[in-house]
Amino acid sequence: MNLEQLYQGTLVVDIAIGFITLEAGLLWAWRKVRGRGLGLADCLLTIVSGACLMLALRCALTPGAWPGMAFFLIAAGLAHGADLRTRWPDQSGVD
Repeated sequence: MNLEQLYQGTLVVDIAIGFITLEAGLLWAWRKVRGRGLGLADCLLTIVSGACLMLALRCALTPGAWPGMAFFLIAAGLAHGADLRTRWPDQSGVD
């Protein structure tokens, strides 16, 4: 398999999804062992959004998988919106 074939298939996306999963696991483990760093809950929506984008890309590279692509794009948008909402400063009481 040459580089052109690697990037035209889904393997590179599968590797990226693996790294996202590994990152989430390492964040969780670091917090459990050390008691420091980002908690998984603090970055879960960001991880979900990124994973959904990778899954949408994987569907786009797979013939006939457009319903999955649409689903994962919607899910990524919802996770991203929820993530922004949790990070948005509370403006109640400020004119």
